[in-house]
Amino acid sequence: MPVKSYAAPSAVSPLAPFNFERRDVGVNDVQIDILYCGVCHSDLHQARDEWGGSIFPMVPGHEIVGRVLKVGAGVKNFKVGDLAGVGCFVDSCRTCPNCQAGLQQYCDFGMTGTYNAYERNSKIPTYGGYSTQIVVNEDYTLKVSDKLALEGVGPLLCAGITTYSPLRYTGVGKGHKVGVVGLGGLGHMGVKFAASFGAEVTMLSTSASKEADAKKLGAHNFALTTDPNKMKSLRNHFDFILNTISAPHEYSAYLNLLKTNGTMMVVGVPPRPSEVPSFDLIMNRRSIVGSLIGGIPETQEMLDYCAQHNIVSDVEVIDMPYINEAYERMLKNDVKYRFVIDLASLK
Repeated sequence: MPVKSYAAPSAVSPLAPFNFERRDVGVNDVQIDILYCGVCHSDLHQARDEWGGSIFPMVPGHEIVGRVLKVGAGVKNFKVGDLAGVGCFVDSCRTCPNCQAGLQQYCDFGMTGTYNAYERNSKIPTYGGYSTQIVVNEDYTLKVSDKLALEGVGPLLCAGITTYSPLRYTGVGKGHKVGVVGLGGLGHMGVKFAASFGAEVTMLSTSASKEADAKKLGAHNFALTTDPNKMKSLRNHFDFILNTISAPHEYSAYLNLLKTNGTMMVVGVPPRPSEVPSFDLIMNRRSIVGSLIGGIPETQEMLDYCAQHNIVSDVEVIDMPYINEAYERMLKNDVKYRFVIDLASLK
């Protein structure tokens, strides 16, 4: 079926209108009319080939929310008219131990990205949510509640699950002191979830101007990381730190804020590796744990939790033709806290 979209023709070209054909709806497929798609920083990285291996033309977008238009004959969990979501991947091998455990994001053979990938066992590129429709196997499609403001739901499928998953994995809850480093797309969701789970949350930021926003989002405390006295006073203070920073930085400053047995969860991806001095880990038996999005069962669990607790992302809704300006603003951190494309502007 013909689909309208915006695509990056090359790593150095602005995104522009691009028409292509989606596959026909298979027996186990769901066809979704896309209503909103979030704009993730990784869209920009990949559209500009900053991570290498980009496939052009590229239609980015992996924070997709829409309404089901058609279902295949074998589809059991969706019907026409349902709200549905698609996150960062649309397939995986399904048979490795991780896939069998519902951890498809860690598929031993690599998950199939919603865009900038190839469909399983083929050379057909996947195209993402900066488009009017998408066709996805029902096993990789998520149920979305109609209780939530839809424009704020898309970013839950990337920024939301990226922070929910490590907070759940490490058992963050009542009685814990949690530091969240960086108040952007990821950080603002980390604050919302950690506070919702009952932890005492401190926003750690280089920008004093973010204190009011952090507290509105649910942070109990604010610490300016450029203030040496404040940082000294927080040594050995936190049970957990959620590190969302994607800019170059050293881990030491934050590791030293952890108590004995404290854990730093890393979800930001700086462009160059951060050094980890062994003594900062050894002296207080501290840990660093990485985490990548979440599997389908956990992402559904998160969406259900958000529906129960009225949690969505804070977003700025834009029209599709504004995307290149949005990328430039995103580079300057000039968004609170996620751009979301209204796909009606493309239809």
